[in-house]
Amino acid sequence: MTTGLAAALGALALAGTAQAAPLTDAQRAQLLAASKKQEPALSSDALAIWNLAEVGYKEEKSSALLQDRLRKAGFTVRAGVAGMPTAFVASFRNGDGPVIGILAEYDALPGLSQAAVPDRKGTTGKNAAHGCGHNLFGAASVASAVALKEWMAANKVKGEVRVYGSPAEEGGSGKVYLVRDGLFNDVDAVLHWHPGDNNSYTVTPSMANISGKFRFHGVSAHAAAAPDQGRSALDGVQVMNIAVEHLREHIPDKTRIHYVITSGGKAPNVVPDFAEVYYYVRQADPQIVRDVWARVVKASKGAAIATDTTSDYEITGGVYSLLPNKTLLEVAERNFSKVPIAPWDAEQTAFAAQMAKNLPHAGLLDPTPILPPSAEEQLNGSTDVADVSWTVPTMGISTTTWVPGTPAHSWQSSAASGTSLGVKGASVAASALTLMGAELLQSPDVLAKAKAELVERRGKDFKYAAMLGDRKPALDYRDPPAQ
Repeated sequence: MTTGLAAALGALALAGTAQAAPLTDAQRAQLLAASKKQEPALSSDALAIWNLAEVGYKEEKSSALLQDRLRKAGFTVRAGVAGMPTAFVASFRNGDGPVIGILAEYDALPGLSQAAVPDRKGTTGKNAAHGCGHNLFGAASVASAVALKEWMAANKVKGEVRVYGSPAEEGGSGKVYLVRDGLFNDVDAVLHWHPGDNNSYTVTPSMANISGKFRFHGVSAHAAAAPDQGRSALDGVQVMNIAVEHLREHIPDKTRIHYVITSGGKAPNVVPDFAEVYYYVRQADPQIVRDVWARVVKASKGAAIATDTTSDYEITGGVYSLLPNKTLLEVAERNFSKVPIAPWDAEQTAFAAQMAKNLPHAGLLDPTPILPPSAEEQLNGSTDVADVSWTVPTMGISTTTWVPGTPAHSWQSSAASGTSLGVKGASVAASALTLMGAELLQSPDVLAKAKAELVERRGKDFKYAAMLGDRKPALDYRDPPAQ
């Protein structure tokens, strides 16, 4: 048992069972009113960021918008933290007390251009869209923090609420750099949420991953007149991909490998001297990810030898698996259930009914149920929130911002994220986070128990080492391939 865990458990033993300070009816009403007051700003910010649709590390306007909202509300804002121009930390401190962090995201996904309508319709001049709803995520987190700040100031509640503006969640691992730079070291608990097609609690472990780009270099030549003088970089990529396909049979179960060729040449009659392929390796166990990634790297080197080309690679992202915290789950359950969730209005219902026709597995068109926590099974997805969860007790929820049955990273989720239906679900999330944050500010015993659980789950010998190593943020990972 580590010294920290022993001390934490000893304190809990002296205090008896960790005691929460559940909100009184009067406190809850005041907090919900403060959250509701933020709904116009939440809607304005969410839809503005949806229209901007800026991809990872390019979110200059989106980040500035949220920073400005927080400054006007009385927060102190530090911009450009951890080597990321679009990252920020905003804080409101009201004396000594617990520090509660709230995560905010705002990056869009490339290739999902979509209008805010329930049928497939791209938007002119746009490639990216908020297919994961991060426009809603960032706006609601900021709204929650502002509501908490107003409540703290009005009721002389001690402590600090801190917003972490974290860019490039989609493959850029923005939060990893925040963790690596120690920006969560003095935080007692972190809250987050995510858009989704239901109301639920995020308690399942996610998949750790490493992502990166493999670049092959060859020799150009006329593909018909002098093919013998060429060495195809695209051949290198294709041989690598074939090798990895055969690798799949010989790796641990539930490991995922996926890739896309980002550059394969410009014309069929020119032997390409440059080609690039973008890979992800995922598994719940971070060490398995490291091991499989090493074998993918070997495949790239073998492909280069086989095609008489050269290759190099760059790790652009890497995250741990999400570490659950059942102590904070109880706080989420207690407070999420107290948030009023109204049915959709006529316009939102019509949108949902039409969208359901475009979903292969549409669910019950009802935004109100809250699903119980599921067993701790693997979540088939990755998030850089995971690295935060290995550093600070972390808890997240999901709310119905999309029509039930909508998959993330789809045109359907992009469309709903730009509508009042999406904003409605984000408002529910803001209220839930506000109640959770308020309870934690008044529950030092619960925070101590959550920290003890974290230490026990990650193991006494755990030392954080980022999956992506000591590289600087890959600020250009969304740029076109540079030859």
